[in-house]
Parts: sequence; structure tokens; C-alpha cells
Amino acid sequence: MFSEKYFRKKPLSAYHNDLHNSELKRVLGKWELTAIGVGAVIGGGIFVLTGVAANLYAGPALTISFMLAGIGCLFAALCYAEFASILPVSGSAYAYSYGTIGEFFAWFIGWNLILEYLMGATTVAVSWSKYLVKLLHLFNLDFIPTWLLNDPVTAREEAILNGLQAPAFSINLPAALIVWVVTYILVKGIKESAKTNNLIVTIKVLAVLFVIIVGAVYVKGANWEPFIPEKIIDAKGDSHYGISGVITAAGIVFFAFIGFDAVSTQSQEAINPTKDIPFAIIVSLICCTILYVLVSFILTGMVNYKNLDLGAPVASAFSAVGLNWASGLIIIAAVIGLISVMLVMLLSQTRIFLNMAKDGLLPAEYFAAIHPVYKTPWKSTILVGAVASVVAAITPIEKASKMTSIGTLFAFAMICAAVLVLRKKQPNLHRPFKLKYLSVIAPLGIVFNVLLMFSLDKSTWLRLLVWSVIGIIIYFTYSARHSHLNKK
Repeated sequence: MFSEKYFRKKPLSAYHNDLHNSELKRVLGKWELTAIGVGAVIGGGIFVLTGVAANLYAGPALTISFMLAGIGCLFAALCYAEFASILPVSGSAYAYSYGTIGEFFAWFIGWNLILEYLMGATTVAVSWSKYLVKLLHLFNLDFIPTWLLNDPVTAREEAILNGLQAPAFSINLPAALIVWVVTYILVKGIKESAKTNNLIVTIKVLAVLFVIIVGAVYVKGANWEPFIPEKIIDAKGDSHYGISGVITAAGIVFFAFIGFDAVSTQSQEAINPTKDIPFAIIVSLICCTILYVLVSFILTGMVNYKNLDLGAPVASAFSAVGLNWASGLIIIAAVIGLISVMLVMLLSQTRIFLNMAKDGLLPAEYFAAIHPVYKTPWKSTILVGAVASVVAAITPIEKASKMTSIGTLFAFAMICAAVLVLRKKQPNLHRPFKLKYLSVIAPLGIVFNVLLMFSLDKSTWLRLLVWSVIGIIIYFTYSARHSHLNKK
């Protein structure tokens, strides 16, 4: 029957076998794991999405949007922490769901996690490209033609806006190239990647503190008025501003918080996963939420929200108040810092692939192939890098960020449901981190994340539907038949 075959669960003993047989190196301590979480969070929201969310949807109320997103993430993060202590394996929500809800839902969540990390890396790569252009401009190095700096849609829109003819061909070459640089780092090894990430995270945190302290001096209360701009409907029928705009912005910036999810994908490379993973998840989320709220409050107070650049909002805010020297420092920090966000995104995606392949849901000879020297899943890393580079070259930043958020929200809602199921079915299971008031927190997480999903526009839902249909076809034509549980 369908319910028996496609909702079979991976036994917990199999997860323990995966841990003992893992070829990955256990080299990550709790602070390195926390840095991975902070590395994925800091940058994606502050350097990238503050412009899109404030300029197009929330206005100065972006602060409220970050608070809403942070609350929704907190519910999910607490559920993640309990799961991570029970099943300290890489694979994140995919692995947790496989042991509790069943194979089909696990595949579906894993497929959406792939979307989450792919589009997340794409979003950051596009923003990195914009910051690089600004950095080169500081040194009067404006030698790259515009048709090599924008995706086709953005290039056409900018040409129309400036009264020019749209180029016949256009790609975002810097965005594609930086993805390949990060891919090379990941193929070399997780320890080297972690060292690189720790250095970059330090630079980013210092840059964020700089933005808060220096920017506070240039805040003008008039820029916060009206705090929630009046709702408008554009020519395409899309809603902007108002309460609904604030909620939509929360759904968009939700992408900025997925760092704690990335932490859970590194469990098999953690030295003490049952304790360190929950610690890193919670600490990284709390620290980054506080920083996000402060930065969004400062930026929308420095300049009018309509003047925030969509791709490089922080630098544009400081330039607008005449602090070009500060803008230069921020640009340099962003160019360096966004690399770590891409590093964590692509790293996490390959670990999802690795676990799905080990379960037989993807071809193991490719997605579970470990390099004999570097001990990394090098084939899938190269594949992920290749796809991400192409997508980054041709996708507008707003579209990419929305696709990241909807995939993330779906996975978070499912994990909140999964932890409830496991608590009910196996109440005596050893839980090194046991969440109090789970019966309240998990349902709130489900409701919160689903509501934010519905705040996103129809085109984003349509893309999610197409992606999901592709995933379902792959599952029924390949994964279900090759699953190791099917063979047993």
C-alpha cells in the first residue's frame, strides 16, 4: 500500500551506523559550528536583503519584519536543537524527517532544502557581484562592460529606466566566477573551509558593529515617517507596504536566518555533536537576530527607505550621508564577508546530497563519492557549484531571495511537525536536549512559518510548485525503487 511503502521510516539504529561508518573528519568544535551559523546568517540579510525588503515592501518597518522572522525562526530552531541532539547526523531536516514522518516526506523536505541552499547561494553571489562593482569603482576601475554585470532581466529593466536600448546578451559574470572560487575552497576540505570561515566571520561582525555605532550618529527621525508606509498596488497587481508589506518582507528576510539550519548539516563533522550542535544553533540565531534588528533600525534611519540600493543597501546608505570612506570599508567587508555565506550554503547543500545518496535516494557513485585525499564529497560539490554559477549569472536577486525563503519556510514548518510526532511515538528516547513546552512551541512554529509562506507572491508559489513536481517525479521514477529501505 502507498502508506506502507512510501511512508516507511529509517530506523534510528541505521543513523548510528551512519555515524560509525562516516568517512568525514570530525574537526568542528562548538565555536567553529557557531561561526558557521553566524557566517551563513550575517551577510545574507544585512548586506543583501535589507535593500529589497525595505525598498519594495516594509519601509522603516523592516525592523518589525526582522523581529517576526526571528520569532518564527526561534520556534523552528528550538525544534531543530532537540532533533540534532537525538540524531547527530548531517542531513538536517531531511534526516530528521526520514526517521519520524517517513521516506516520501523526507525526500520532499530534502528536495526543498536543495532549493533553499541553491537559491540562497545564488542570491548572495548576485549581491557580491554588486559590491565588487562598487569596490572597483572606488579605485576607478570601471572596465567591466555592463552586459557582463547583470542578468538579462535586470539589464533590460535598467536599460528601459535609463532610456537606453536593452543589450542583446547579458550575464552576471562576477556572480558566476565567485561561485567557482567557493567551490574550489570546499573541494579542498572542511577544516580549511572552517578556518577561512572563522576569519571572514570576524571581519563581518566587526563591520556590522561599525555600521551600528557609526550609523547611529547620522540617524534622522524624519526618515522613519511614516514608519509603515501606506499600502499600494503596482501595475502588475503586486502589493507593497502596509501591514501586508511588513509580513511579506518578513517572509523575504527569512532567508537571512537559515544559518542555524546550516549548522545541523555539519553534525557528522562535529567533535561533540549532541551538545555542540544545539548550542551553536541557538547562540547563532539569538546573536544574529539582535544584530539584524539594530542594523535595519539604523539603515532606515540614515536614509529614506526608497533610496536603499537593492543589491548593496548598506554601502548606499553610508554614501548617501557623505561617508564615502565608511562606505568603502563596508564594501570591502561585504566583498570578503559574503564569501563565507556562499561557502556555508554550498557546503550544506552537498551534505544534504550526501545523506540522500547514502540512503539510496540519489546515485551514490556520484553524490556520495568522497575524495581520497581531501575527504570531501567532491563530485557533488563540483556539480552544485556548476549549477549555482549558471543560476547566479541569469537570475534577478529579488526572485532568488523569494525562492530561498519559501523553501526554508516549508522545511521549518515540517520539522516542527516532525519533532512533535517523534515525542509522541517515542517519548522514552534519550534526548540530550529536551525542549520544554514543545506542545506549544512546535504548533506555533508550524502556524508562523505557514503564514509567512502565504505572504509571498503567486509567482513564487508557482516556481515552488514546478520545483516540487520535478522532485516528485524523480522520487517515484528513481528514488523509491533504489531506496535502501525498499531493498530491505
